[in-house]
Amino acid sequence: MLNPAPPLTESAAHMLEDSSLQNQPLQNQRVPQGRKAVISSEELISAALKLVGPHRSISTLSLREVAREAGIAPNSFYRHYRDIDELAVSLIELAGASLRKVLSEARQRASNERSVIQTSIEVFMEQLSIGEGFLPILLREGKVGSAAFKQAVERQLCFFEDELQQDLVRLGEAKGQTLHQPELAARAMTRLVFAMASVAMDLPTTEQQQMMAETITMLRMILTGARVMVTQESVQN
Repeated sequence: MLNPAPPLTESAAHMLEDSSLQNQPLQNQRVPQGRKAVISSEELISAALKLVGPHRSISTLSLREVAREAGIAPNSFYRHYRDIDELAVSLIELAGASLRKVLSEARQRASNERSVIQTSIEVFMEQLSIGEGFLPILLREGKVGSAAFKQAVERQLCFFEDELQQDLVRLGEAKGQTLHQPELAARAMTRLVFAMASVAMDLPTTEQQQMMAETITMLRMILTGARVMVTQESVQN
């Protein structure tokens, strides 16, 4: 059974409030000039996203740095997050959910297997080229992030696999085709794409295009093999 994806920014749902600040009337709180009295968790995530950009790891962020970028006092940070790691995990969850939405919409628009693969990879590579996009965060933290960050990225990859499996089954049923263990096919395709993208992100555009073409061919080989294995099973039985 497929596991449904969690609500957007799962960790952010467990925000911790600083009771000493929360219990004071806003007008009695001393807010330095140029700083915001009230800020949302989304604004903190936006500030962190601006700081990491396309090349920096979330693990290098400091609480004071994020607070300064967001225009708040460091103590105000604790209204929403226990520490910088909790914010980082929320950012990874947001990155995964946002990217899954983009890819899912692209696959829904596709009308056949060839266009599903082609469209998905094109959208994936477009996300890779966005300077402050979400894909580089998943690729980077999955390799060099802390253990907690890698676990958060792994959870997102599992959600990618589940959603791709659903689309593969839907497409196969529409064409009267069956895949051998579609969950494994989806896993192989997802891991391949992320592995290739982690290499492509550091390559010039011309080499990225070549790698994209190779990845599309490999994905078709995986699907062809999954269909052939169904035929082989029926013959053996």
